[in-house]
Amino acid sequence: MYLTTEKKSELFKNHGRLKSETDTGSPESQIALFTFRIKHLTDHLKTNKKDHSSRLGLLKLVGKRRSLLNYLYKNDIERYRAVLTDLGIRK
Repeated sequence: MYLTTEKKSELFKNHGRLKSETDTGSPESQIALFTFRIKHLTDHLKTNKKDHSSRLGLLKLVGKRRSLLNYLYKNDIERYRAVLTDLGIRK
């Protein structure tokens, strides 16, 4: 499995708002988790070009991440900018 419990808790600890392993609900930690999954699916689709169901899942993940980023942009622009620079997401 590419995403173990330890990897998830590490993502939440490094990128979450409260910097704790149990901070699973903050937008920052969810965006970090979606970014990790998007990178994994992108690598998968580079080798498996005809896997259309995974491509659909990738597009849904990108949409979910975009909506969370829009939420952060509307409510707290500083947190939004911090997430973009921290994760290396381009606008």
